[in-house]
Amino acid sequence: MKIPFSYSFRNLKARRLTTALTAGGMALVVFVFASILMLAQGLKKTLVETGSAGNAIVLRKGALTEVQSGITREQASIIATDRQVAMDRDGKPLLADELAVLITLPKIGGGLSNVTVRGTGGESLALRPQVRIVEGRMPRPGSSEIAVGNRVAKIFRGVGLGGTLHFAMRDWKVVGIFDAGSTAFSSEIWGDADQLMQAFRRDAFSSVLFRLRDPSTFNEFERRIERDPRLSLQAMLENRYYEKQSEMMAKFLRVLGVSLTIIFSLGAIIGAVITMYAAVVGRTREIGTLRALGFERRSILWAFLAESLLLGLLGGGAGLFFASFLQLFTISTVNFQTFSELSFSFTLTAGIAWQAIAFSIIMGFAGGVFPAVRAARMNIVDALRAG
Repeated sequence: MKIPFSYSFRNLKARRLTTALTAGGMALVVFVFASILMLAQGLKKTLVETGSAGNAIVLRKGALTEVQSGITREQASIIATDRQVAMDRDGKPLLADELAVLITLPKIGGGLSNVTVRGTGGESLALRPQVRIVEGRMPRPGSSEIAVGNRVAKIFRGVGLGGTLHFAMRDWKVVGIFDAGSTAFSSEIWGDADQLMQAFRRDAFSSVLFRLRDPSTFNEFERRIERDPRLSLQAMLENRYYEKQSEMMAKFLRVLGVSLTIIFSLGAIIGAVITMYAAVVGRTREIGTLRALGFERRSILWAFLAESLLLGLLGGGAGLFFASFLQLFTISTVNFQTFSELSFSFTLTAGIAWQAIAFSIIMGFAGGVFPAVRAARMNIVDALRAG
């Protein structure tokens, strides 16, 4: 004979307080587990969406970021004449020679942090259609004007429209605020590349960005650039470049999340074990009655294990529900790869939801398997005499 599933559900309902406390402990663990995964996913999503699969970026060979790179004007002109560079309607190459440097700015809440200042070329905006001006205008070429990302404007002092920033021995007027969606560009400051190079006393660009004429031939271009004896450069698809920027930070967050989750989950599992053992002890005569009525040991085992799995599922659902509200918040941190401030949001995916629920069920199983075995092994006579 098999014990119906409703039996397990009714027993949990009858013990509302202990059920709520145990499921609450599991919910806390799942909340931490899901939030860390959402944090890592949000970082990766922000950086991956920053790049385009139709653009290629060229850096100095061995450079991991634009800040570490240097490309001379002669090298940049060689790239500009490559046959893989797409042209606009006027026959001009869709290419931008850019500069990337870090400056330190005071945050509104106190403290200092690094911000990426990007020197842009004439085609920089055309190569990044996700960037749009929401206030003011873009800086004029050859001027000491800058535009700031909307997330920079929210976090740092003195970067509002009409404000003035002082860096590189020069005053820079904020003439525009742009929105780049959920990409890293929203955490940057843009200005004219030539003016910024003069101010920072740089004689080389950081990178060359261009639209590929045919993205399927990128590997051919990559080999040609790396083998050119006049150059010491490397090429990557822009989306792959930004994906690599997320790897170190995302890995750190996942390791941190797993470590915290393991620590917290031990407490939750112990709580489930105590709850289920207490349930077994309190229902010893009931277990004996079930055995006397002909229910098999296996049925009793699964009945008690089902209670524990239900506890895990309830906790997992609650933890995931509350974690989903984190998507309403945007956080700002330093990207370990570039050492600059980066703002991004928590991101919940179907994969993270399934991982969180699966983890909660595993906790429920681990907390209930031994009490369930004990209940199934009870002797009928001893169980009926108990109490």
